[in-house]
Amino acid sequence: MGDAPAITPAEFAQIQRFIQQRAGIHLAASKQSLVCGRLQKRLSACGVASYGDYLALLGRPDGGAEAQTAVDLLTTNETYFFREPKHFDFLQDVARQAGPGTFRFWSAASSSGEEAYSAAMVLDQVRHGRPFEVLGTDISTRMLAIACRGQYPMQRLEHLSQAYLKRYCLRGQQEHAGSLLIDPALRSKVRFAQANLTTALPRLGQFDVVFLRNVMIYFNQATKAQVIARVVACLKPGAYLCIGHSEHLGDVQSGLKALAPSVYQKAIR
Repeated sequence: MGDAPAITPAEFAQIQRFIQQRAGIHLAASKQSLVCGRLQKRLSACGVASYGDYLALLGRPDGGAEAQTAVDLLTTNETYFFREPKHFDFLQDVARQAGPGTFRFWSAASSSGEEAYSAAMVLDQVRHGRPFEVLGTDISTRMLAIACRGQYPMQRLEHLSQAYLKRYCLRGQQEHAGSLLIDPALRSKVRFAQANLTTALPRLGQFDVVFLRNVMIYFNQATKAQVIARVVACLKPGAYLCIGHSEHLGDVQSGLKALAPSVYQKAIR
């Protein structure tokens, strides 16, 4: 096996443009080693000798599947159950007080699904039979496949209470030992779909609460403004948007009122 090909400054700049155009993500120069580490095996798998050749492949008319693979590899997908728990406490309060109609929740950057399933557990507990729907969307088809399976290693359960574990999770047996499966009854109330927040969204309907967390840190200000506008359009009047605790909207608050750090409400017409 030969040495891995080096990436040139021009090739890295091309990759920066590629992921900016495809996913709205700004790759800093400090991420060059990360990029090489994630894409290196794809060069071998595609039978190309350089990053330049790989980029040419991504631009070909028949390169769509590989372009999606590259996006999957270059997007960050860190998540776990009940991450930033104060938002789930807020969701619980809102859902409990909501009326008898279908309560709709959107995990707008759902990654491998833990956020969406965490929300479904909360809603199932507090809605007491009143209907609810949970939608999770992500740009990564690889992450969406994991989310749809709903199977996770036991190590990912640090923030999942014993009560939720007992009620909503099945322990893996035999070849699935060391993992858990989200109970099919709860999985049936959660739907996943691919959506790129930086382009026109599919018809998703209107939501009571949207979590758009820990994704805007990768966007520049112009992209952030466009994403927020698309998401706000999917909020019912008076509905709520939660962003990551380390994020802020800055001047991008069209139609939103800050209720608390990282929690916003859409204006009621």
